[in-house]
Amino acid sequence: MNQFQADKIKNIALTGHHGSGKTALAEALLFAAGASDRHGKIADGTTVCDYDPEEIRRKASLSTALAGFAYDGSWINLLDTPGILDFAGEQLSGITAADTVLITVSAKSGVRVGTRKAYAAARSMNKATMFAITKIDDKDANFYNVLTDLKTVFGPTVCPVVVPVIKDSEIVSYVNLIEMKAYTYDGNGKSVEVPLPNEETTDKEYRLEGLLAAITEAVAETDEALMEKFFEGEAFTQKELIDGIHRGMNSGQITPVVCTSAATMAGIDMLLKEFGLLVPAANEVPPAQAASGEEPVEIVCDAAAPLAALVCKTVADPFVGKMSYLKILSGKIAPDMTVTNARTGSEEKLGKLYTLLGKKQTEIKAAEAGDIIAAVKISACTGDTLCDAARVAQAEMPVFPHPCYSMAVRAKNQGDESKISAGMQRLVEEDPTLTYEQDPSTKEMILSGLGEQHLEIAVNKLKTKFGAEVKLSEPQVAYRETIRRKVEAEGKHKKQSGGHGQYGHVKIAFEPCVSDELVFEEKVFGGSVPKNYFPAVEKGLQDCVKKGVLAGCPVVGLKAILLDGSYHPVDSSEMAFKMAASIAYKEGMRQADPVMLEPINTLVVTAPDENTGDIMGELNKRRGRVLGMEPAGKGETAITAEVPMREMHDFAMYLRQVTRGMGSFTMEFLRYEPLPSNLLPEVIAAIAATNEE
Repeated sequence: MNQFQADKIKNIALTGHHGSGKTALAEALLFAAGASDRHGKIADGTTVCDYDPEEIRRKASLSTALAGFAYDGSWINLLDTPGILDFAGEQLSGITAADTVLITVSAKSGVRVGTRKAYAAARSMNKATMFAITKIDDKDANFYNVLTDLKTVFGPTVCPVVVPVIKDSEIVSYVNLIEMKAYTYDGNGKSVEVPLPNEETTDKEYRLEGLLAAITEAVAETDEALMEKFFEGEAFTQKELIDGIHRGMNSGQITPVVCTSAATMAGIDMLLKEFGLLVPAANEVPPAQAASGEEPVEIVCDAAAPLAALVCKTVADPFVGKMSYLKILSGKIAPDMTVTNARTGSEEKLGKLYTLLGKKQTEIKAAEAGDIIAAVKISACTGDTLCDAARVAQAEMPVFPHPCYSMAVRAKNQGDESKISAGMQRLVEEDPTLTYEQDPSTKEMILSGLGEQHLEIAVNKLKTKFGAEVKLSEPQVAYRETIRRKVEAEGKHKKQSGGHGQYGHVKIAFEPCVSDELVFEEKVFGGSVPKNYFPAVEKGLQDCVKKGVLAGCPVVGLKAILLDGSYHPVDSSEMAFKMAASIAYKEGMRQADPVMLEPINTLVVTAPDENTGDIMGELNKRRGRVLGMEPAGKGETAITAEVPMREMHDFAMYLRQVTRGMGSFTMEFLRYEPLPSNLLPEVIAAIAATNEE
């Protein structure tokens, strides 16, 4: 059993831009804390958190991994999240489960898009934040430039706590500004205290006095008594600094900055120490927001309260079954408990519970408020809240990014359809940013996600985990056909082949109308076509409108009026009149000026102000019509446009490239419009090629 209570539990998500050193930092922390007996390397595929075969092959995190360990009287739950933009949903799941977000920033490349997005997500969910400037040992590292960057982008809350001392472009020691002590590190990451540097021993414009003054001022902002002491010119004690930063982190007033090297282990021990001193415990963070019916509810982290556990992440495993990461918001949890799913209202019995260290599972007999654990073989999905029946409340989850990149899915091997469907269902349960649905118009199965890499990984998982191989192709566009003028056409079906013959004769008027379905009327006088054959004529036309005469696309906006015809008392039949209607349809459609229709969508793009010109130019190239722009806040603009679906398949990739990942968009079907005549041959040829496959 995990014996730690909420006041000793620290839940920390590692986030940041792709390649900024999150997994390497997690590995160094686990090794330094004694949770791992070796210092694993990403290049060797031996890290604790990147254990999935796909992650090892690509040398990158693709999902959030949980690593819980005890250190210096506290239980620390590390959540290593991906930095690749295609896996933003995984990052949000990790931030949701955490109470503090530690954002890694490379000392080489500085503040990037992933840095901004991680910080924005953390602040939107009211999480404490902290920066770790990584790869400080690299020859191209520049800690103080990155620190200036952080202050410029994120404001005066950025507060350095551990800084390097640099002489002749080399790091000679690390200074903990709270303790005002300096340390050097040997090749194994062991620290030795050394004298504090002075002006002669550094070559930087940053002086320790100035950095300490910045900390003191930030701490003074957190408490009135400290503010008075600050104005009186008195120095803060070490305890006052620690308590002030701790309080400031929890309120969002202070974002501490440390520096580390995962490769040399320099600064790792100090970061672990700051986890214990500065990072808020699980019971110190603001209450979780929830809803009980229509009423808002606050769930306080209290082991004595009724159980509330949020399913933050789901992992699909073909052998173990579904594994769910649970953040225990309040109460206590144990195996074999019966809980209520707040979303569905159904009861569920829990099975075994585990703490996780990457892929290593340790069974536990109980856990309580503040902890993050794993439960297996429960039916709840990501975002569900498992509750005590005495208080059923649904906790808030962030809004996950909407899938914006789609591909059609086809089985590589005949007979795999059921395996594909079952596997995709499990993957969709695992990833809220992934959808797998049938297009009602084209009948294709469509897999949608956040980008090319996202879908590629999903397809690889489908193959390795569930043994089903698929091919991806660009989805078909749901074209339609219609007519532009009124015509009359006759259809006569006459056949004599011994015995009863076949005879049906109709005269039908075809005209445009506003309807997605065929509109059928009859204006027959004098019984030229008996009433009992009217349904056969309509049925024949209903079958025909499934395929137009240009490219075989469904026909819309068509009204058919049965005007006249003739019949034979012996040879006429329903089948004969269906055939006659079909002949009249084909003849009439050719004469009625048929036209192809393409779907038009409403597009709303949110992007940085500096990119709006490029985006509007691109939309014009894609035959879009920009309707307007309006400020979207924080230096962003929302562009509204009408765009043809045919031109938008790769727009997500374009937008990510031009905005460096800062742009987003939503797109919804609006209406159909005639396809430009110059594109008609190309579209007809493409549809014909698809039908042949």
